[in-house]
Amino acid sequence: MSVTTESTTRRPTRGRAVPAALAGIAAGAATLGVAEVLAAVWTRWLSSAGTSSPLLAVGGAFVDRTPPWLKDWAIETFGTADKLALGVGMGVTLTVACAALGLLTLRRRQLGAGLFGLVGVIGALAVLSRPASGVLDLIPTVVGVVVGVRVLTALRDRVAHMVDAAEPTRPPHPSATTSGGSSRRGVLLGAGGVAGLGVLGIAAGQVLSTAGRTVQRTAEALGLPTPTRTVSVPDGAASDVAGHSAYLTDNETFYRIDTALRVPRVEAEGWTLRVTGMVDEEIEISYADLLGEEHVEALVTLTCVSNQVGGDLVGNARWQGWPVRELLERAGVQPEADMVLSRSVDGWTAGTPIEALTDDRNALLAVAMNGEPLPAEHGYPVRMVVPGLYGYVSATKWVTELKVTRFDADEGYWTPRGWSARGPIKTASRIDVPRSGGELAPSGGEVTLAGVAWAQHRGIERVEVQVDDGDWQEATLLEEPTVDSWRLWTYAWPDASSGQHTARVRATDADGQTQTEDTAPPAPDGATGWHTVEFSVA
Repeated sequence: MSVTTESTTRRPTRGRAVPAALAGIAAGAATLGVAEVLAAVWTRWLSSAGTSSPLLAVGGAFVDRTPPWLKDWAIETFGTADKLALGVGMGVTLTVACAALGLLTLRRRQLGAGLFGLVGVIGALAVLSRPASGVLDLIPTVVGVVVGVRVLTALRDRVAHMVDAAEPTRPPHPSATTSGGSSRRGVLLGAGGVAGLGVLGIAAGQVLSTAGRTVQRTAEALGLPTPTRTVSVPDGAASDVAGHSAYLTDNETFYRIDTALRVPRVEAEGWTLRVTGMVDEEIEISYADLLGEEHVEALVTLTCVSNQVGGDLVGNARWQGWPVRELLERAGVQPEADMVLSRSVDGWTAGTPIEALTDDRNALLAVAMNGEPLPAEHGYPVRMVVPGLYGYVSATKWVTELKVTRFDADEGYWTPRGWSARGPIKTASRIDVPRSGGELAPSGGEVTLAGVAWAQHRGIERVEVQVDDGDWQEATLLEEPTVDSWRLWTYAWPDASSGQHTARVRATDADGQTQTEDTAPPAPDGATGWHTVEFSVA
């Protein structure tokens, strides 16, 4: 007959604490390993449109509830690695929580197992909260939690019946003779092995979710259509100053900020775009239909509203696509409409002022970026590009719907989270050379400062540089092929003295508005202030 002592169930010894915590971690890993593999199978072979991965669901639910100040802090701190930081944070949190549940389960078996199941319920609710998810998408999470609870209770019992090899003088627990008992080393190896298999399952789930689902590059197979209007970058728009931004940003280095924790893999053959809402006729077009329209090219700089003064969440590219205004004209926009709510394949939305999509600017349904089909990370097969507006109100990737509506009837994803509704880009400028803390070597007593400025759809009229507390000096502007792109500038500082210096920059747009020294954080409608760098002259 097995006997369980008070000291075993209520006061776990130090020798049992580590195995108990590891048992909790193993149970959590087993839960997620099973759930992620099943979710990958569910999504890939059953073509589920929802999010059945509990990891993605919980992460997505967290992002959805992120206040603007925390979003700004994360992007300022981690930049485009914000999703990696979120993943690491989730991993640490789950590990600590599961270890605590393992310790609790050793003392209070039923309570610990119940709380473990409650955590699973939270994961299931997160799955249900994702766009297009249904009850069937809960199956991977439910199965994973059932497995996890069984692992937790089984390992808990082994820990409770453990014969601690580190205490040879201690008499064995009664169950060691009646129930076989377990050595401490055996428990640690068993729990560690389960944890390792769980981690492998998580990794396998991530691999399976994308394996065999590489997007079919229909644009490459059919060939991108020849634009009826092309653009080129004149030599005078680019700079040969070392460290100065290139006029066109490479696809690989173009910033990426969005809410998608995993890049959607959208097959162009099955992609469609619907125009709905306040239109005379609802329209649906396929990717082949879109490629059959008359495309144009445009040079457009995109900017994230979370970009800090002097930040790098801005990039310039040559985009190719079909003007949005032509599609909306075909549908027949009703006069009362003042906004278009664009929707991504993952449910994300942006509310764009309708005039920005129907005037003469190059607002595009883009299919190519710098002469290549859109990378998956930047919206393949189709995304929106709208000059003059921050990305959160315009740059919808993987776009699937344009709903013509009103601002008083609908809101984009970030508007109810505290961001302004319309998001016009503010005039901004940045010093690239020198970087803060850098050093310049004079040539003939002169050093060159360089940077970029932007005021999309207005253009840059003037850039001024101030060194230390001197007067503002006008910089040399490079050519401006279009007002929808950034403009590079240089400033030759004559008679530069050696030592430490401070440089500031400000820009004036074509409307005559000059940046002010007043600083403001990105939320709710973009950061303001002069970019300042500290540097030295050799």
